Amino acid sequence: MAEAFFWLFALAATYSYFIYPLLLWLAVRLRGAEPQPSPLGAELPALTLIVTVHNEEARIGAKLANVAALDYPRERLQVIVASDASTDGTEAIVATQAAQGIELVRAGERLGKENAQLCAIRAARGEILVFSDVATGMPPEALRRLVAHFGDPAVGAVSSEDRFLSRDGAVAGEGLYVRYEMWLRRLESRLAGLVGLSGSFFAARRTVCELWDIQSPSDFNTALNCARLGLRAVTAPDVLGYYQDLQDPAREYARKVRTVLRGMTGLARHTEVLDPRRHGWFAWQVLGHKLMRWLVPWALAGLLFANACALDAGAFYLLAMAGQVVFYAVAALAHWRPALREAGPLRIVYFFVQVNLAIADATRQFLAGRRMTVWQPSAR
Repeated sequence: MAEAFFWLFALAATYSYFIYPLLLWLAVRLRGAEPQPSPLGAELPALTLIVTVHNEEARIGAKLANVAALDYPRERLQVIVASDASTDGTEAIVATQAAQGIELVRAGERLGKENAQLCAIRAARGEILVFSDVATGMPPEALRRLVAHFGDPAVGAVSSEDRFLSRDGAVAGEGLYVRYEMWLRRLESRLAGLVGLSGSFFAARRTVCELWDIQSPSDFNTALNCARLGLRAVTAPDVLGYYQDLQDPAREYARKVRTVLRGMTGLARHTEVLDPRRHGWFAWQVLGHKLMRWLVPWALAGLLFANACALDAGAFYLLAMAGQVVFYAVAALAHWRPALREAGPLRIVYFFVQVNLAIADATRQFLAGRRMTVWQPSAR
């Protein structure tokens, strides 16, 4: 019996990271279609760029300078800074840029990032709405490349791809993981569409934004709205968003917990997305990429326990237990000796364990009744 549970938990632990991507790749090979961007020389649509802020007086100036450097016709670009009821000097700084066409929209009370975005959506005039956070650096050509992907009428939303940078400009600790995620997103784009966009830099057609849920993460809700409308949310490998890694590793862990808790909150509000009769392949993707991944830490715990119960079943189970003990010992050592995280394999092990601890922590909080809709930007 212990051996059967061992293999059951092993299947659950590996499904999201290995089996699901393989099945997804096969499905794409069989029926996936590559979205075709329109030529960059085509007539550019009217855009509204929405920058969401909460108490960002230290970074809003740099963000507005980044916006000013974007290569997009000013007569076709509306820029709105959506303040989630900021209480510092952020709004005063934005007000000084009114002559440059920067508009300020303030939420009457702090109800979260999505509520501030909704206030800006109501004031938007563009055909396509672009959403960005203060911490995101956008290359000058980003908007032109972004809108090119809307040349495919089946595309309802477009996500940038993430690039995390360390203080010296090198790829940060989770660079390999991010590259894996971006590869997975490209496969999902070609099948039924993304199940979640890069929340700090993405775009959507105005019609997709009409069903805006202020209590669900906008990156997930936008992807869901695309599926409801028979459209796809796709990733744009040629559109990059640059971020610095967090100053404090403890804050990075807290960010992961918040991200997962917000995702669980959104999925709990829209469980119909898991119904394949309504959403087909998209429902399968949500199951594989979201729900099964949130089960990984519990599957790993079950795997360890089942392995311990099966030690007398043969040499294989002894080796499997030794491998697990070494794996977690390496992660613990990397936690207590940060310098070890610079080594590639050790960094991957440490990051994987940290992610799953954050998922377990978020699950515990979710089951205890905590829901997260109010947004707190990470200090970088």
